[in-house]
Formats: sequence, structure tokens, C-alpha cells
Amino acid sequence: MKITLLQTDISWSSPEENIEKAERLIEEAGTADLFVLPEMWSTGFVTDAPGEDQQEALAWMWNTARKKDAAVCGSLAVKLDNGQSVNRQFFVEPSGEISTYDKRHLFRYGGEDRYYRAGHKRKVVEWRGVRFLLVTCYDMRFPVWMRYRGDYDAIICVANWPESRQHVWHTLLRARAIENQCYVIGCNRVGDDPNCHYVGHSAVIDSRGKAIAEDLTERQTTVSATIDIDELNSFRERFGVLADRDRFVFE
Repeated sequence: MKITLLQTDISWSSPEENIEKAERLIEEAGTADLFVLPEMWSTGFVTDAPGEDQQEALAWMWNTARKKDAAVCGSLAVKLDNGQSVNRQFFVEPSGEISTYDKRHLFRYGGEDRYYRAGHKRKVVEWRGVRFLLVTCYDMRFPVWMRYRGDYDAIICVANWPESRQHVWHTLLRARAIENQCYVIGCNRVGDDPNCHYVGHSAVIDSRGKAIAEDLTERQTTVSATIDIDELNSFRERFGVLADRDRFVFE
């Protein structure tokens, strides 16, 4: 399966401009089975002004999925009918089927917990024979929530992860891949918002913790990689550390 990450320079609270940027990157990237956008890709990390109208952004994801015959994944700040807001990751298929995951671990340090409601359910999506666990940014720091339960092949993490903690981003992508013997797909943004500077470093990491694709240039660009599930399953069988994993009682 070919996966392409869209490492965008997100314009603050400007969905139309961000749609145009994503459109250009996708057209330049060519074909893929899955396109992944960063966290809150249409607005930036708007913790103090949640609840943007995301119908245009979501419609664009669906239209792009149909046009490219590929799934499109990324998170949006969504206001619910009850007035609460969620940081919701969407996985949109060409058929129009949409799977969602609401971010479980809200970034208290950045005030996200004051304006958003935390999700409570894990989400695994199967697409073209690959099972993806959906997580968002800060979730990466909490390995029990992401622990392999025999239910996924790859983790998709969409993020707004700042330069000041970039070494943590590098470390956690690899740690989650190694401990769960899975691929980790980390899509981060570049550029600036009112609070932080971002340098991207989006990557696809294999089950041994090695980057099979990565961009370290701080530019708006795409990162593409092909993942091999047969090879992954063979490695899991040959080096069966997951059989010895600890068992947890999950919420």
C-alpha cells in the first residue's frame, strides 16, 4: 500500500487557504492508496476558538477521496449539536464511508482541555487490507491507550507537534513502532501559528523503528512510502515478542 503524507504549512483559521494548499500537494504527489493530513489541518491548533464550520473541509476530503480513488485522513476542530467541541479525526473513503476518532488525550498544557471534550473510544479502520489505529498528536505520549491488542497493522498519528519538542516526536514515533511491532505513520505540520514554530519531520516508521520515508527540511511537501503487510506479519511471526506483552485492563 502506498501512503502519502501532506506536510502542510497551515494558515491560521483559514480553511479555504488550507484546502488550496492541500489540493496543490495532492496533485503534485500523484497516486496513492491513502493521503494523510496533519492535526486540525484546515485551521491550525485553535484551542481558544473551537467549533469552526468544517463542512467545506470535510466535503473537500470526500471529493478528493473519490477523485483520487484513495482514502483521505486528517483531523478537524468540530462543534457538536450540543455546543461541545471535539478534535475529530476523519478517515474518508472514496465510497463516502466516513470513520471518526475523537482525540482521547487533550493537551492540557496548551489549553485544549478547556474547550474540547475528550474521546473515550479507540478506532481501528480497515482499508484495502490494512488495519489502521487512529490517534492524534498528544495521544502518542500514552502507550497503554495505543497498545497492540491484535487489532491493527499501522498507527496513523496526525499532529501539530512543535519544534521545541521535536526530539520527543522522533523518539515516540519509533518507540510506538518497536513496542507494538507495527508501522507508524506520523504526519506533522510546518510553519508558524500564534504560539509555536513547527518543522514537520513527517515520517513512516517500520516495525523495527527505522524510517522508510522521512522529510527533515522544514518545508511544505509530501512524504510517500509503501508498506508491506505480508512482510510485517512475517516479522511478527518470526520474532514473536507480542506474545509476551503485558495484559492491561482498559477503560
